[in-house]
Order: sequence, then C-alpha cells, then structure tokens
Amino acid sequence: MGKRLPKIFINLMVLSLIISMFAFGASANGGKQVEVKELPLAELFGEIELSSSKPTTVIVELQAESIVEAKHKGKSQSKGKLKAERDKVISSLQGKVSNAQVNREYDHVFSGFSVELPANEIIQLLATPGVKAVYPNVHYTADVISAEEISAEAFSPEMMESAPFIGSDLAWDAGFTGEGVTVAIIDTGVDYTHPDLAHAFGDYKGFDFVDDDNDPQEGPGQYHGTHVAGTVAANGGIKGVAPEASLIAYRVLGPNGGTTEDVVASVELAVQDGVDVMNLSLGNTLNNPDWATSIALDWAMAEGVVAVTSNGNAGPNNWTVGSPGTSRDAISVGATQLPYNVYTSVISTSEGVSYPSAKVMGFPSDEELLSLNDGEYEFVFVGLGAEEDFEEKDLEGKIALISRGEFAFVDKATNAKNAGAVGAIIFNNVAGEQPDVPGMAVPTIKTTLADGQKLLAELEAGNNTVSFDIEFDKAVGETMADFSSRGPVTLTWMIKPDVSAPGVNIVSTFPGEGYAALQGTSMASPHVAGAAALLLQAHPNWGTEDVKAALMNTAEDMINPATGKVYPHNTQGAGSIRVLDAINTKTLVAPGSHSFGKFVKESGKQVERQSFEIKNLSKERKRYSFDVQFDGNPTGIKVMTSNNLQVQPGKTQQVNFNVQVDTSKLEPGYYEGPITVSDGTQSIEVPTILFVGEPDYPRVTGAFMGKEADGSYYVGSYLPGGAEVIEYDIYVLGPGNTIGGFVDTIGSFENVSAPIHEFNWDGTVQNGIDLPNGDWVLGVYVEKAGVTEYKAYLVTKN
Repeated sequence: MGKRLPKIFINLMVLSLIISMFAFGASANGGKQVEVKELPLAELFGEIELSSSKPTTVIVELQAESIVEAKHKGKSQSKGKLKAERDKVISSLQGKVSNAQVNREYDHVFSGFSVELPANEIIQLLATPGVKAVYPNVHYTADVISAEEISAEAFSPEMMESAPFIGSDLAWDAGFTGEGVTVAIIDTGVDYTHPDLAHAFGDYKGFDFVDDDNDPQEGPGQYHGTHVAGTVAANGGIKGVAPEASLIAYRVLGPNGGTTEDVVASVELAVQDGVDVMNLSLGNTLNNPDWATSIALDWAMAEGVVAVTSNGNAGPNNWTVGSPGTSRDAISVGATQLPYNVYTSVISTSEGVSYPSAKVMGFPSDEELLSLNDGEYEFVFVGLGAEEDFEEKDLEGKIALISRGEFAFVDKATNAKNAGAVGAIIFNNVAGEQPDVPGMAVPTIKTTLADGQKLLAELEAGNNTVSFDIEFDKAVGETMADFSSRGPVTLTWMIKPDVSAPGVNIVSTFPGEGYAALQGTSMASPHVAGAAALLLQAHPNWGTEDVKAALMNTAEDMINPATGKVYPHNTQGAGSIRVLDAINTKTLVAPGSHSFGKFVKESGKQVERQSFEIKNLSKERKRYSFDVQFDGNPTGIKVMTSNNLQVQPGKTQQVNFNVQVDTSKLEPGYYEGPITVSDGTQSIEVPTILFVGEPDYPRVTGAFMGKEADGSYYVGSYLPGGAEVIEYDIYVLGPGNTIGGFVDTIGSFENVSAPIHEFNWDGTVQNGIDLPNGDWVLGVYVEKAGVTEYKAYLVTKN
C-alpha cells in the first residue's frame, strides 16, 4: 500500500457549496433504494485532524467580499457593513461552538477572521451560513539556507556585486534611487537602528504581530529581516538596490517562525498604511494558489501595492514552489548565483601521494582560493567539523580535514574558518560525488570517500602536510541555484517563479551594526522589491501589472552549464532581472507569462483561447509581429494569432490567440516555448507552457447507498477519473445537517478504476456493532497523484 494520509488527516480540496441531490436505483441484485443528498458545506483546504478535540486555529473566508475586492468589482462595501456580516457569522458559530475564540479579523484585502476551536468542531464552521472557505493556519519560515556573520573589512568584491549586477548602479546614475517610494518588509522584524538602515525609517516603524506591539525591532537571535531590509535600501557600509527608499517593518516571524493569521494581518495593515511595495521573504512547502495569504496578496496587487515573494528553497525538482509564491498576481522570485570561475584542483601529500578525485567545492573569493598554491600546509582531522571537534586543536594557518555528514557543508567551512584554518578538505561519507557549494567561508576541496580514507591513512603514518595545484578552468555565467524552488503551481499550472535574482552569498546588514553573507530565495526577493521601487520612482503612474511586466519582459535568459541550454521556464521564470532595461522599455506585454493549462490525453483535439495586452510606451506608432515556437516544434501543437498589430503611441491593444492541441500526436508531459513579440528593433519573449496527460485530480461526482434483499448494503461513488485510494467514512449527522463525530471507516480500497466504484457493507461499525437505522453522514475520501478530495452526503440507513 502506498503512503497516504490517514483518515483523520482529510485534505478537503473541495466540499460543495451547492446542495446536490443524488437518488439512485437498486443494484443489479435488486434492493431497496436509499436517498443520498450532498450536504451544503463551505470549502475546506488543507490537512486538518478533524477527529481530534485539540484546539486548532483556522482562517475563515466569508462570502461577503473584502473592501478591496468589492471596490474592484464595482460594488459597494464598507467596514461597518463587513463587521456586521462578520459578527453575524461569529455569533452563529459561537452559538454552536461555545469555546470558539476569534483571534484576528480581516476586512481590507481579505474578508474573514481567524478562530481557535476544537478540530472536531470545524465541521460546524463549514456549515455556518456566510462562510465561503476555511484554511489551515499554516506555519511560515524565512526562506534562507545559511548565514555567516562577517566584518566590514572582510568584504570581497564578488560579495558586493549583486545590486550592480542587476543594473542598480546604472539606475542610480540615471537618477533613480527609490526616493519617495515606501517598501514594507514583512519578516522577522528589522533592526531599524542599524547605521545603514536608520535613514530609511521615519517615526512610524511598523508593527510587531508576534508580540502585538508597535515596535517591529528584530528579536534576540534573529537577523533575517534586517538582512532583507539591507538588500532593499541599505545606504552606508553597503548599498541596497534602492538606497533612498523608505521602509516600514512588520514582524510576523518569531524565533520559531510565524503563521497565516499574522501574515494576512500584516498584508492588510501594509496596504492600509499606504506602502508602494511589500517584500515577503517567507514561505512553506504548500503548493496551492488559493490559500488565504495568496488571496490577500492578489488583492494587494489589485489595490496598487507591488507584492514580491520568495519562491522557496525546496529545489531543484519541479512542483516545489510554496505559498505565498503560488499567488496568481504577486511577483515570485527564484534565486541565482552570480557568474563565477571554475577551477581544477590537484592535491598531494608530502610523500607524493595524489588524490585524483579532488575538486573545488566552494570558496569565498578567487584570490583566497588561488593563495593555497603558495606553499605546503599541515592538515588536521576534525571529524564531522562541528564546533566541538575543533576544541583543543591548533588549526591556525592549517587545513581542516572533515568528513561529510550530519550538518551543512557551509557550517563545516565556517567552523574551520573560526578555528583559524585557511582551507578545508571535505571527503564523502558514502560512495559517489559531493555537490558544489558556492560561498564557502574558506577555500574548500572535496574528495571521494576512498580518497578521504587515503588522507586519513597518510595522517596516521605521520605524513601530515598537503600541497595544492589549483588552476583556472572556465568561466560560468549567472546560473540558477539548485535550492531554488521550481514551478508550476498546482491547479492553475502557472509558471513560477516569475523572475529570478541573485540569492547566493549575498552580503547585507546584520543586527548590531554588523553584516552577514546569506543565501536563499529570501535574498533574491528583496532585489526585486528594490527594483520595483526604482521602477515606481521612474514611472509613478505605472500600475502593479506594468511593474511586473517590465521586469519580466526585460529579464535575461540564463544557460544551464550542465546542459548548455536555456533553463526551463519553471526553473528561471522569465529570467534574471535587469533594472535599467525595465525602466527604459518602450513596450509592455502583460501578463508576462502564459500557461495554457492541461490537456487531457484521451480528449484528442482541444482548443484553449487566451489574450494579452501590448502597451506602446513610446511616442511613435509601432507595428508588432508575433511568433510562437514550442521547443522541439511538436506537430500536435498549433498556435494561431494575428500576423501583426499596429499600436498608437501611449495606447494599449489586446491580442487574442488560440492554441490547438492534438493530444493523439503528443506524449504526456509539459511543453514550453516563448511567444516572441517584436516591433522590428526590440523583441520580448513571453514564457509559455502547456501540459498533456491524464486527469490527475480526484473527483467524486456522487455517492449512493442501497439495501440488498439479504439485508446487506451496497455502497459506492462515481469517479470519472478513478482513484489511487478511496475511503468511505460514517459520521454522526449533527444539528442543521452538519457533520458530527466520526464513527468508523466502513471501506478502504486502492487503485480504483473509473467511472463507478461499488462494494458490499454488512451495516456494522466498530467491530460488529450494528449501525442503528436513521440519518447519518457518508464521507467519501479519494486520493490521486498527490491531490485529495473529500465529500460528504446525508444518507438514511433503514
């Protein structure tokens, strides 16, 4: 049996909002018909232990629209009206669940509240009138891989190149520094007293949602938000992307992270505080576009606040993007490594023994790496390289010999540096190759397990010196970091990240007047937030969609050195941002990427229609041509659009195009390629993707129950796509047709074929106890391709 969620962890992707009636005839064997009615319940997302009485916090979305959503739909809405609707729902809930405790209330970019109640009472919440959806209060953490505190004197030129690399210095020279633009840092708080950051803060510093006070100062032992803020707007020992932008801090992550209820509250407050840009270098591994945080960010974008998020650090596989990077409208950012040089390495011990597997793993600067060629070094074995492994050992000016295992390579190198070592050799603890790790604190060489054991043998024999012959091999351009999460987004099939930016070995501010080198998509995101600030200063009339399109339209493709090919769209998005190009662009194509979605293999020819807008920012009329080429020129994909389009200066035109997919001519998988928009002098490539495959989502379109002539029951469900796992549960029917307590699982099956599943049930539960006649709830749980669905039906047993 494959791994699956137990019945108490029900991932209810869709619980219908509309009552549907299903009445079915008797089975082929003949029997008494039993009426089955689907219960009207709000949607419930996420893994929630519904059978537990444990206090659980959830986020409730109301059917009444938020102030921003109503505004953009041309409807009238007010705080007072929303409060009345919210109070009505809360009162109704607390009438059924007396110990339900409301924590936070939302009305601006999200309509609802957070509430703590026993998990087994959440079903009562789903049945409360006025509730649209319920989301788990998921845990968020900072998207950072590693950190190393350094002194100002320790900066190497390579460490300081990330802002100039994306063209920030060119924007500064053109007069754009972020002045007049306010950026929200939604993070662990910010050390607003840091000399490089104090200029960016006014009297109002922000808000602390962790401690619920007006002081968003970073807490003891935390540093992430200060580092992020420096990348956006530092102006002192280092310079951020937008050094004259203003900052407001919102602390939502404590020492143990944070939760949805505080993140949504911070987005609400930031929008109401009038910020222009917000950066969220935080996330989780939940790949879903409709979580509460993503909804809040989408409406923040609609209200004119450029929302920028990290894409996550769960790469390099596809489908690893997490919320809030899954937001439809926010700008999600992947992490890149700046161009670097590759070196070959030969190491030899004093007796002339060489180690052919030796390769350069990582280094802080080219100069430090090449300095190892200058002489012979004593090497000292320090086990796994933990801090305690260096105690009472003299490593000053020596090489640390370290075994792989238990904790990160970067921490091993940092511990070696702190002990005085000038380099490290890390040997594998299993057969095979070790990864390259950029940004190591000391020059670090890697070897195989066999060569590591040879080095240990030499050391035991008294041969404790080693020499290096390190030579330049080749230069590598900007590359995607392996840890950077990849798309697409489930359900929407959207390309994520949207763009990429430097996120490896990034130096920025550290609490207490210090500096640190960090890596992660957390470090990439503030580069884009700072870039957005520069664009808004240059183009104060631009909307959020314009800023996003400009960054995507002018991003540069990156080449994967392992393949020699451009990285896929779901790896790099539109590419690595270039700030001045985005400022100076004369054409905007929005949206900046397209997903045609999924085409079911068995459906043959299918057509999907989409459109995008072209905005001519120049003072001259432009004629645009279009070319769509999917990689490999698959014969089953045909895209039809206008041959050319004429757009007057300052005007916007819509372009419609159709994609025809003949799945009979295509293998399952995803297909991508750019839409190239050209005005004769400038070309813009818009990433495009589509998927071909079988339905991989579970669907329950109905359930049935009937009594056989022998007194047993036939039970089943309608499954258009089949299921890998299906389970049937019986619950008590609560007041008002809600779901009460869990009784028993009456059937569990694997690899169920479409379109109908049926089994025989003897009418008993819990080890042979006859279920009394009357009204009950039949729950049907299905799982397929990692997606689950749970539906509930009122049934009558007689």
